[in-house]
Amino acid sequence: MAQVSLTFPDGNSRAFDAGVTAAQVADSISTSLGKKAISATVNGAHWDLAWPIEADAQIAIHTMQDDDQANELIRHDLAHIMARAVQELWPDVKVTIGPVIKDGWYYDFDRKEPFTPEDLGAIEAKMKEIINARDAVRTEVWSRADAIAHYEKRGEHYKVELVGMIPDDGQPIRMYWHGEWQDLCRGPHLQHTGQVPANGFKLMSVAGAYWRGNSDNAMLQRIYGVGFKDPKALKAHLTMLEEAAKRDHRKLGREMNLFHMQEEAPGQIFWHPNGWRIYTLLQDYMRRQQERDGYVEVNTPQVVNRKLWEASGHWENYQDNMFIVEVDEDHAREKTVNALKPMNCPCHVQVFNQGLKSYRDLPLRMAEFGSCNRYEPSGALHGIMRVRGFTQDDAHIFCTDDQVEEETKKFVTFLAKIYADLGFDQWKVKLSTRPEKRVGTEESWDKAETDLANGIKAAGYEFEVQEGEGAFYGPKLEFVLTDAIGRDWQCGTLQIDPNLPERLDASYVGGDGDKHRPVMLHRAVLGSFERFIGILIESHAGKLPFWLAPRQVVVASIISDGDDYVHEVVAALKAQGVRAEADTRNEKINYKVREHSLGKVPVILAVGAREVEERTVSVRRLGEKQTSVVTLDEIVSTLKQEALAPDLK
Repeated sequence: MAQVSLTFPDGNSRAFDAGVTAAQVADSISTSLGKKAISATVNGAHWDLAWPIEADAQIAIHTMQDDDQANELIRHDLAHIMARAVQELWPDVKVTIGPVIKDGWYYDFDRKEPFTPEDLGAIEAKMKEIINARDAVRTEVWSRADAIAHYEKRGEHYKVELVGMIPDDGQPIRMYWHGEWQDLCRGPHLQHTGQVPANGFKLMSVAGAYWRGNSDNAMLQRIYGVGFKDPKALKAHLTMLEEAAKRDHRKLGREMNLFHMQEEAPGQIFWHPNGWRIYTLLQDYMRRQQERDGYVEVNTPQVVNRKLWEASGHWENYQDNMFIVEVDEDHAREKTVNALKPMNCPCHVQVFNQGLKSYRDLPLRMAEFGSCNRYEPSGALHGIMRVRGFTQDDAHIFCTDDQVEEETKKFVTFLAKIYADLGFDQWKVKLSTRPEKRVGTEESWDKAETDLANGIKAAGYEFEVQEGEGAFYGPKLEFVLTDAIGRDWQCGTLQIDPNLPERLDASYVGGDGDKHRPVMLHRAVLGSFERFIGILIESHAGKLPFWLAPRQVVVASIISDGDDYVHEVVAALKAQGVRAEADTRNEKINYKVREHSLGKVPVILAVGAREVEERTVSVRRLGEKQTSVVTLDEIVSTLKQEALAPDLK
């Protein structure tokens, strides 16, 4: 019988009969491992214990101690168990697809009646019954014809369509059974339903979803669930979601009177005075930081002729996301076709191309708070986090090949300071390397990837490698910050691009007197102001750092005889650059405190008869129960310093 050689993580290899399963391999290592095994990784692919191995391979056996593999399998099984539960409760329901997603899964169903919260409870109970039954999970490989016949007989027309979509390239059509219930699936899966923790999952919500994402198709019902191998992890996740709901920037945006959105301008933001104050403070801070770091600021047109987008390659590859503007120029036979810019890079190359550039001019760091517009499907829009109109803290660094490493180091240091100033001390760097389809020589990719890696190390930071995730023309860095409740947000980027300078004929005169192509580094720290402000609001739960708070101080009267002193305190604070306002309404002080606390005003100064007489104020800070009484001069001096942006202190 033919043999295969399997190499284990420790480097040792063993020969097995061809067709050996990962379960048999685990048993051969030890009886204990055979009992604990849940899956394997074979040549980098996640592998079911029941699948045969027909060729030499690298292999690793997984147990429930391997978090990533265990959670993936549990969530995959939960999707099937949920679909089985739904069909046991409502046999007429048709099933479609149920993939694993971050922290859980979803499954789409065709059911006439909408699922209710009570239905979700019944489904959860039925799922626990199935789990406790410890039904065996088994898999078979079927022919396309047999799979189609099977689903046609059962009236599962969505599954028939799915089978027809599977490429006829010799890949197996796998069928899985969880007990007597069956589904079409690539796998892998656990060995029996009892391996899924019965108290490690929860069904979260129901949403509408078009079949195959096409609005011309049937509207289905999508049930979302979350699941973990450890019930404690589930509890922590649900607590995080509860906290996230409290911090939702849309909710806080209303309470703080920051912005609103309306159907006449989908994906566009109506900034109110409080929200625009945050925006301009953040922009002013970034402008000062960029100027100190050697950037020059430019501003480029909003509407640009399609010729530039064709030359840059965006017209061919990005047109579906662009807003097209047709103009009848001087009653010409054909209208001129323009587009609102979805990004700033081609326009920055146009600025670079004006006048002759020398190697002595490089690196040239060109920044723009560039307002961009991109078409996003309405279903993808999310408050100010995902919009159609936004402004980037965008910049492009034109440099030589030899300057890339130093510019990378400089940028990482620059970004680290800004994140620290804004309250984000935890962040990580990811290096995305060459994809399978790419342009350029192996030597150029080696140098680009090495330059980025060395630049990060020189700045004093570690990084993760994302193999094959770079753009077709160059590697990139992604900077992912972690907010106050542990969520990750990818904000900053640094992308090496030799492609656009080539397409748009950018050049500089080198020391040898010849023309050379500059390397273009696309870079952003915040990403878009809109999204980053949303992140700030949620991370700080609306309690923004004092210098960024749109309303910093409210001076509230306790008695009407204190009104004149209230205005005196407000004037003294304003004279020192503190954003202060008076509240002399005929309302009780507790009412005023509650109202301004809901609006996330950081400092409330109360003024009563004693404060007027002693020229003091009663200080209440947001989130603190205790108050203190200080002199007017002391509070003005203290708040003057707190009101300064970090870079101005």
